[in-house]
Amino acid sequence: RFFAKMERHFGGKLEGLRVAVWGIAFKPNTDDTREAPVFHILDRLLESKASVVVFDPEAMGGARERYGDKIGYAESSYGALQGADALVVATEWNEFRKPDFGLMKTLMKQPVLFDGRNIYDPLKMRERGFLYHSIGRKAHEGHARV
Repeated sequence: RFFAKMERHFGGKLEGLRVAVWGIAFKPNTDDTREAPVFHILDRLLESKASVVVFDPEAMGGARERYGDKIGYAESSYGALQGADALVVATEWNEFRKPDFGLMKTLMKQPVLFDGRNIYDPLKMRERGFLYHSIGRKAHEGHARV
C-alpha cells in the first residue's frame, strides 16, 4: 500500500528518481533491523530502478549488510536529502520529528514526503509547501503533531 502511493504520485515511473529514506530500524532507539518493514519498500524501489540513499542514527549496519553498494548511505538526515525527488520517513526517530523544513526544501529536488509513521500534520506540511502523503489517514486529517 505504501509503495503503491509512491507509484501513483510519480505516475508509475520511479526509474531514475532519487529517494531518500529516513529510518532503517524497525522502531526508534534501536539498531535492530530484523523484519524491518522498510526493507520491503527498499526492495521495491530498487526493483523499480530508483536510486536510494538512507540514513538511520543507529541501524546503518543492518542496511549495509543487506544491500551493500546497491544503495547510498548518508552521514546525516539532511545529507540524505541532497537532490532527492522524495523522502520516505520509515522510523519515528526523535531527530526526524522536528526537522528544519525550510532546509529540507532547499536540499530536495522536489518537496515530496511519504510519511510512513504519521509524525507530521498533513495540513501544516501542505502549508510548508510539501506534497505530503501519509499512511492510514486521509490527506486532509489534521492532528496535534508537528
